[in-house]
Amino acid sequence: MAFRLLPREEKFYTDFEALADELKRGARLLEEMLAPDRPTWDKADEIKEVEHKCDFLTHEILQRLNRTFVTPLDREDIHALARSLDDVMDAIDASATLIRLYRLDSVRSGARELAHIITLCADGVRLALGALQQHTGFTSHAVEINRLENEADRIHQQAVSRLFDDERDPIMVMKWKETLDFLEDATDRCEDVANVLEGVMVKHG
Repeated sequence: MAFRLLPREEKFYTDFEALADELKRGARLLEEMLAPDRPTWDKADEIKEVEHKCDFLTHEILQRLNRTFVTPLDREDIHALARSLDDVMDAIDASATLIRLYRLDSVRSGARELAHIITLCADGVRLALGALQQHTGFTSHAVEINRLENEADRIHQQAVSRLFDDERDPIMVMKWKETLDFLEDATDRCEDVANVLEGVMVKHG
């Protein structure tokens, strides 16, 4: 039986799952924000609170990393995973912030669909993190996140193309183009999480 003189700090797994749970919450709030014909601007405040919570959790993970001698994963992987998870929430928060900042008073084609895909990606990230600790079932979640990111790319391209075709106000084109870009970026950041996790699984699988 293997014996460790210095036990590994396993709380990192719990921390990552708590962070992913907040991502799911933030993604659902963004989807709720864009569900009505007129965006619910006040949801931006709730999303900002989640973003602050994610910043706090990320800070706690990095502080624990500095205090821990023996970690369950490589130190650089813990750091990269914490940062990549936080980046997802930053993109969600940026999307919500722009929707309210720009006073977007109707939901353009593609935005609602992208918000839904962000929710699905956040769910996939949470499942992938659970699979990381269990060392089983990770690949299917990573493949699904990649599929969703590709679908988001397609929806984003169509939405931007339609925006340029239909909208005559150049200021409104600028506002919506930036917002659509941030929505799509959130799915990219979820794929980044999956890529970090895939690297971890290769090392420890």
